[in-house]
Amino acid sequence: MTSLLFETGLIAAIGGGIVFAEAGLAKFRHRALVPGVVANYRILPGWAVAPVAAWLPAVEVGLALALFASVLTGGAVRGAAGAAAALLVVFGAAMAINIVRGRRMIDCGCGRSQLRQPLGWGLVLRNGVLAALMTIHALTSPTRESVGVAELALALVAGSALFLMILLFNSLTALAASPLASGRR
Repeated sequence: MTSLLFETGLIAAIGGGIVFAEAGLAKFRHRALVPGVVANYRILPGWAVAPVAAWLPAVEVGLALALFASVLTGGAVRGAAGAAAALLVVFGAAMAINIVRGRRMIDCGCGRSQLRQPLGWGLVLRNGVLAALMTIHALTSPTRESVGVAELALALVAGSALFLMILLFNSLTALAASPLASGRR
């Protein structure tokens, strides 16, 4: 069982690292839009929107790099998975608050700017599952000696597959909420 959790943690670190890298890089590419996305959640006070929007892309890319490094080095960046889990929970909570408020049609800001993604319980669940996977990695973080080449290769392939499944999930939920899916024009 410990080995399975260990492997799951490695896969989570790589898949989650790719998720954070993609989201952070998308926010850097579209940095003029990020303050509006953050403000649309209507959770932060007005004075906090610009600073959060400014540092969020760097935090996401930094977490991605730390998660990748945690696969190889373990201890020194062990907190990366915990920080990633915490950020995912905060994002999920912000989504849930807006869904309960009846504000589903705002963009989630998940990094897929070419396909706007309104809020939904599926996204909250997605963040919860990713946070749980990050927690597994935080609790089973490897040491350099404990990750063999075969384990690393398996984790890279499975982590990439996890990222692709998340992309597919995001695309399908965004398309399902689009005007074309329901016949609205």
